[in-house]
Amino acid sequence: MALDRSEPIFVAGHRGLVGSAICRALESAGYTNLMTRTSKELDLRDQAAVRDFFRAEKPRHVVCAAAKVGGIVANNDYPGTFIHDNLAIQTNVIESCRETGVEKLIYLGSTCIYPKHAPQPIREEHLLTGPLEPTNEAYAVAKIAGLMMCRAYAKQYGLKSVTLMATNLYGPGDNFDLEKSHVIPALMRKAHEAKLAAAETMTIWGSGTPLREFLHVDDMAGAARFCLESDVPYDMVNVGSGAELSIADLAALIRDVVGFQGELVFDKTKPDGTPRKLADSSRLRGLGWKPEIALRDGLAETYEWFLAARDARLSV
Repeated sequence: MALDRSEPIFVAGHRGLVGSAICRALESAGYTNLMTRTSKELDLRDQAAVRDFFRAEKPRHVVCAAAKVGGIVANNDYPGTFIHDNLAIQTNVIESCRETGVEKLIYLGSTCIYPKHAPQPIREEHLLTGPLEPTNEAYAVAKIAGLMMCRAYAKQYGLKSVTLMATNLYGPGDNFDLEKSHVIPALMRKAHEAKLAAAETMTIWGSGTPLREFLHVDDMAGAARFCLESDVPYDMVNVGSGAELSIADLAALIRDVVGFQGELVFDKTKPDGTPRKLADSSRLRGLGWKPEIALRDGLAETYEWFLAARDARLSV
């Protein structure tokens, strides 16, 4: 589907890890009319504010990368916030897309919406075939509701949308707050601080045995652009690297990238989460998309960004 690169595209959540990467990808491809708003400028939880924005600005295409996100600690401690904020954000955006006749919506989901014990690798049809992982159930239910809303609006109103079920994302712009971060930035910051302290050990939650798949955020952004520009014959597609490794192996790789020389200690009294989560991304790969950034290269780039961002904050 050829797009006019001057048409207005609203990227919701443009300051986040994914949204900022999508803006970079679209700008580098020559898109000149990206519409963005900070949360202070437009609270996506506010139905009236979102409706007024869409009516006034009339975006032609929308990428909804805005969401309340966090790691296992935040999801476990603040389930009410996660389900409320995500339901509100996506409901307001999707409804305004319908009302104002948006041509295409790219909605960002996550592979955490699949059952905890889904068959591996996880295919799109495994959705709703079993219980969810309890530690992120509230977030997962909200994102499932967004997908179902997109499906319902496609059937009743003809809203064209594609939901991207992303695997674990990482990269420049990630959140390194130990309470709110996902596994890669959390391990990277802990390894960095352990290196600075010349610590002999670094403690990691869980047994280290769960297997995880990781995708650089710029590859995710490439997938979003691909689906925006292509006539995708599916309403949802998995987006992953196709490779997996254990948390223990990931921690060892991050230790090497950071340069920490100490021992990794695993606290088995802490939860592991889902034992394995590998996405089958053959639908999207079959249409012509594929990831390009190797994990080690992506981790090194992410660590360089973390150091630069940290130095910038310290210099202020």
